[in-house]
Amino acid sequence: MLDSSVGQGKLKPMLKASAAAGLAAVLFSATLPVAIPQALADPVEVEAPAVPGFGDVVAAVSPAVVSVVVESDAEPVAQQDNGFGFGFGGRGFDNLPDDHPLKRFFRDFGAPEQPTPPPQAHKGRPRPVAQGSGFFVSGDGYLVTNNHVVKEGDAFSVLMDDGTEYDAKLVGTDPRTDLAVLKVDADREFTYVKFADDERVRVGDWVVAVGNPFGLGGTVTAGIVSALGRDISSGPYDDYIQIDAAVNHGNSGGPDFNLNGEVVGINTAIFSPSGGNVGIAFAIPAHLAQDVVNDLIQDGSVERGWLGVRIQPVTEDIAESIGLAKPEGAMISEPTSDSPGAKAGLKQGDVITAVNGDVIKDARSLSRTIGMMEPGQDVELSVWRDGKSQTINVKLGEFPNDDQLAAATPGMPQGAPAESALMKRLGIEVAPADDGAGVTVTAVDPDSDAAVKGLAEGQKILSVNNQTVASADDIIKQVDDAAGKGRSQALFQVETDNGSMFTALPTEPDDQG
Repeated sequence: MLDSSVGQGKLKPMLKASAAAGLAAVLFSATLPVAIPQALADPVEVEAPAVPGFGDVVAAVSPAVVSVVVESDAEPVAQQDNGFGFGFGGRGFDNLPDDHPLKRFFRDFGAPEQPTPPPQAHKGRPRPVAQGSGFFVSGDGYLVTNNHVVKEGDAFSVLMDDGTEYDAKLVGTDPRTDLAVLKVDADREFTYVKFADDERVRVGDWVVAVGNPFGLGGTVTAGIVSALGRDISSGPYDDYIQIDAAVNHGNSGGPDFNLNGEVVGINTAIFSPSGGNVGIAFAIPAHLAQDVVNDLIQDGSVERGWLGVRIQPVTEDIAESIGLAKPEGAMISEPTSDSPGAKAGLKQGDVITAVNGDVIKDARSLSRTIGMMEPGQDVELSVWRDGKSQTINVKLGEFPNDDQLAAATPGMPQGAPAESALMKRLGIEVAPADDGAGVTVTAVDPDSDAAVKGLAEGQKILSVNNQTVASADDIIKQVDDAAGKGRSQALFQVETDNGSMFTALPTEPDDQG
């Protein structure tokens, strides 16, 4: 039996110790800070592949790119929206609905809409009529832009990326390729760029477009080369690079660069049902631009070789009927009288399959190949005639002006060519169809109503006002008949790759070209 006094003396320290231990347990369970080690997971980190940026390219080339401002005394011409925006016309912002997001952007954020003041406000001095882009190709001030940017101009100026503005003078233009050269005279050395080697441009390559869209000032967009050798029926030298970089109104004449800072193309057209960028833009390729620009700088104009034959595409049916293995080459529908081709012995129905050994894929390929050669140059043509190939040598002439072409039109009296009258009237030229049904369209003025309505080289016109036609004279007669009846339009039946269609063309002369 324990002594009660002794037991009580030993019990008090034990209770105190137990109470302290209990308090420590309570404090620990209440999550008061205590120093204990914890294992934490590492944050997510991904080793991404290196992606090339465009900053270095943009910094290097931007001083060479300018905004081009064009002034004129002429009245503005209303633009038409036909899907393809030559000159990047498209739909004007003034015509957009009030609640349209783009119109709100330009109203709320002060981007320049560039409204056209009343004509009387500009009496006695030029007024702005166009604004595009351009770029220097020499240190002494030669710069490149589009012909359609400057064609209505009487005075020109360029705005540098640093805000400096200079007057410029027009050196020369080439409407057939939509190129123009301006010159800035200033006591300084300009940053300039060079053209790329076209043969190294591939579908999928990066491109950087630098320009002046919507008058906003220097703007950079990027994309890839979407396609090469595009033909959009704008003229005989169609060989466009298609890109998907954002290109809009005002980018016209601006350059597209590769990652080496070289110009691979010059923006000239977009496909835009809405008037804005939809990811399909067309650029003049470097090789074509470089040759034309050099000629314009040296001579102020471009001299082209001339064969002097009217040509049309070779269809599969035509190829089979004449024994050609493939529908390639360009068929001669008519040689022009006294032309180099006629003098060398080229005949109606001949198919030119090669020039100096280089294969001619189609009619447009022949136009481009001959047009890039010098007048007086000797060329060797491979010609398919009577079921076999033969060689004909031709000395090219100089591409004549419109009056000379009119005087040389085959089968017509001097000074009264039906085709020339048709071009002035409707913006097209035609030749008898190879199958005798209708006439084949051999040329279309890209600025004409005919082009706006979709007429293109190689199509056939079967009838006008429901009357069959077999010549240019027949077309003019029917158009005159419609005009005599007070009609402003004549009905054309046109055979296209997608079948027959009807379209209306004006009976009065086309004054857009």
